[in-house]
Amino acid sequence: MTAEELQSLIAAGLACDHLEVDGDGRHWSAVIVSAEFEGKRLIQRHQRVYATLGARMQTDEVHALSMKTLTPAEWAASSQ
Repeated sequence: MTAEELQSLIAAGLACDHLEVDGDGRHWSAVIVSAEFEGKRLIQRHQRVYATLGARMQTDEVHALSMKTLTPAEWAASSQ
């Protein structure tokens, strides 16, 4: 899997204001900004992203995914 493919999978299942994906084919990192994260705890945000990837997480197609999950307001604040 490529970074572009993983990014497309996440974007297809989650409306993102900003999305960056980087990795080596098995170990990935992502910055995901979505209004859907409003009012959700960190674990709920991560579970939402995992849900978009479905079986790919369970079949080891995506071995590891480190995430920064932010709301648009958090993203704007961190960019200043």
